[in-house]
Amino acid sequence: MERHVKMERHIKSRPDGNYQEIVRPGTLRFLDFARLRLNKGEKHAGATAARECVLDIFSGTASVSIGRAEPARSEAKGNADPVQGPAARQTAEKKQDFPRVGSRADVFSGPPVMLYIPAQSTYEIVAQSDGFDVGIFSAPSSAAKASPALLEGAAVVARQIGRGNWQRTVYSALAENTPAERLLAGETLNPPGNWSSYPPHKHDRSNPPQEAVLEEVYFFRVRPAQGYGFIWTYTAPGDSDGFSTVFVVEDGDTVLLPKGYHPVVAAPGYELHYTWVLAGEERRYGAWADDPKHAWVKAEL
Repeated sequence: MERHVKMERHIKSRPDGNYQEIVRPGTLRFLDFARLRLNKGEKHAGATAARECVLDIFSGTASVSIGRAEPARSEAKGNADPVQGPAARQTAEKKQDFPRVGSRADVFSGPPVMLYIPAQSTYEIVAQSDGFDVGIFSAPSSAAKASPALLEGAAVVARQIGRGNWQRTVYSALAENTPAERLLAGETLNPPGNWSSYPPHKHDRSNPPQEAVLEEVYFFRVRPAQGYGFIWTYTAPGDSDGFSTVFVVEDGDTVLLPKGYHPVVAAPGYELHYTWVLAGEERRYGAWADDPKHAWVKAEL
């Protein structure tokens, strides 16, 4: 049985400190995910190493400083001291400051603000408000020359997708607007009782140009917070390691999507929001295949 069948694909919310590793490194082939919560003045520092990151600001405001290691000026020009040799060569860190990142009170209060951090970077987050809450998602990357990018305002594309009880708002933030190597990220907001990720689609096979191999992580919030929704995760017929599982998702839950279809529905009376992040063998948003049994609903649009 393959790893994705054995893994815990539904991770319940747990209030266990300021920094939580929710999807630990090595759980999925590409993606990991941590949640960071700070109060005003508190700090968190990290390094991306051989991974690229995207921060999704769930609530509050922070300043973020990103450092990039660069060859020292003398070395970059080929003027390193020949007597002292390579051991004496140094690197200089180029810093880029984002003094105000985020502003919304919660994920239901407006479109996302995201910050892309390339591989081989260091970063420091300083909360400027109480209740600062951010998701930190990462994937392997060798694109060390990519630049940090603040994704807000016009950089975030909002679309109304579907109709009737499967209409929802989809925000695309980290997409072709940023030359990341693997990551794609955005958010979806379901009105009460409505479906999303519908018609059901999957992205687990290389079938260009229609479908690409892309893992995905969903992080859910619900308003009011005592509410819930459902996600049905199921694989295509004939999959030897297939599954068909319905998860009840509550506020703060995470669902891992290594493969298969994954439609979502909000319970009546409750808004359902999820951050979605993709990473895989290719980087193409929309490279998925609809379940042929249900694809006909698109023809009714």
